[in-house]
Amino acid sequence: MNREGRLGVGVIGAGRVGPVIAAALAGAGHALTGITSGSDDDRVEAILPEVPRVSAEEVVRRSELVVLAVPHDELPGLVSGLAELGAWQVGQILMHTDAAHGIQVLAPAAARGAIPVAIHPAIAFTGTSTDLRALKDAYAAVTAPAAVLPIAQALAVEMGCEPVVVADADRAAYGEAISTATAFSSLIVQQAAGLLRGAGVEDPSRYLSALVHTTIDRALSDAAPAVGDGPPLP
Repeated sequence: MNREGRLGVGVIGAGRVGPVIAAALAGAGHALTGITSGSDDDRVEAILPEVPRVSAEEVVRRSELVVLAVPHDELPGLVSGLAELGAWQVGQILMHTDAAHGIQVLAPAAARGAIPVAIHPAIAFTGTSTDLRALKDAYAAVTAPAAVLPIAQALAVEMGCEPVVVADADRAAYGEAISTATAFSSLIVQQAAGLLRGAGVEDPSRYLSALVHTTIDRALSDAAPAVGDGPPLP
């Protein structure tokens, strides 16, 4: 960390999540050191102009904070593979964005002195600059060792999110909740749109918009704690 408290941030993973997280952290004053190439470099260039495209090993070498934004199943192998190469550095912050993994998946890097952090912003990423606005209305699940939890929470705030601490042992359940909410919502809307299209409605997505949003708002309201709910007073 430099004397202004800013970090050199590198990103491994150039899908929908990594470039947006990088842009959010850059907006908070951190310096971007590089990002790995992805399947749509033009989209990445639109949100991260002039940020160098480098290898995963080079991202780690250049960065004080390394963001791992890769698919769930790829994360363990990536962390352990870079550990075998001796890439991780003592005192380097290593942050992944996966919902279901906690910090145990980062153990091979932590064994070499890296600081493990898991932060999952709870939005459906599009990979565009519109996500930066969505982050400002979002929560983020934060998991980290107690000694560095304030750092992890500060990073979530710098992304624009409100941090919510999720214990490492609870990350699998948290990830299941996120998967259920996103997959089920998407499937139901697609099925309803198909039925409406078959019934002769020309623009089912527009037709469903107000209905779906008000239904979700009502469901969220019903799920909210009632006034007076909470743990009993001592």
